[in-house]
Amino acid sequence: MKASAPGKIILFGEHAVVYNRPALAVPVAQVHVEVEVLDSDSAGVHIHAPIVDLHAELNTLPADHAIGSVILKVFSTLGISSPPPLHINISSTIPVAAGLGSGAAVSVALIRALAVHLAHPLTNDQVNEMVFEIEKLHHGTPSGIDNTVITYNKPVFFIKGLPIETFKVGRPFTIVIGDTGISALTKESVGDVRALWQKEPDHFEGIFNEIGKIVLSARQSIENGNPDLLGPLMDQNHVLLQKLTVSSPELDGLVQAARHAGALGAKLSGGGRGGNMIALAEQASAESVARALLAAGARRTIITQVG
Repeated sequence: MKASAPGKIILFGEHAVVYNRPALAVPVAQVHVEVEVLDSDSAGVHIHAPIVDLHAELNTLPADHAIGSVILKVFSTLGISSPPPLHINISSTIPVAAGLGSGAAVSVALIRALAVHLAHPLTNDQVNEMVFEIEKLHHGTPSGIDNTVITYNKPVFFIKGLPIETFKVGRPFTIVIGDTGISALTKESVGDVRALWQKEPDHFEGIFNEIGKIVLSARQSIENGNPDLLGPLMDQNHVLLQKLTVSSPELDGLVQAARHAGALGAKLSGGGRGGNMIALAEQASAESVARALLAAGARRTIITQVG
């Protein structure tokens, strides 16, 4: 049995979403995880994931192992105490720790492939709930946005604790994603922002409120078919993320390079401190923006159309 899951990118609202403000995120089909589950001739559950240099039997992994814990969660949820011999292959084109939802995508694809192979297919809601529980193990207090976008494979407007809303795209628009090549753990940046918020709650609540307003404006612009208005909103959002201390010289450099190359706006995306930035570009100039990002030090770029 094979299953796949896309990457995701946050357009607006990262970090503030943890504090119950809205966020917008979209799937990125240009990168994906694929999982294949096969019956095995040898005893045990054998996992092969070249992306993380993993070639091991499940029982040899620690209980909190990122991939092992997903498999154990599936067995537990399905009430399988003695799993059959399995061979699991995991391949991915999603960079790890780059804000594209690599971990959640692996979890979604792995859960779906295992559940169907074991004749216990799960609904999207069940998959989403399971992946969110797994995300908590690795990210402390995750927003829930990675698992939501990737599970449902749709653009979403998301407020923690409220029902998921998909949103319509009035007119397609182009995003250029630039990867700094620097791995950054979301758990650390989320924890640092929480420490700042605990010291000066009023100040940081004000920043979260400003980000929330930007998100609402962005959704309105997207739904009304005015994506050009997203450029200035990206620029404003990036300044606020700098105030949250989650940008970095590398991210700031790529944001500036994109703007100088003709992007309509640019900002970091995701946890920050590394990972990705995004730029809004006219379709005709997306390639030149991507080239400028590579020239400015981006490890890789992805051009994706939203809608």
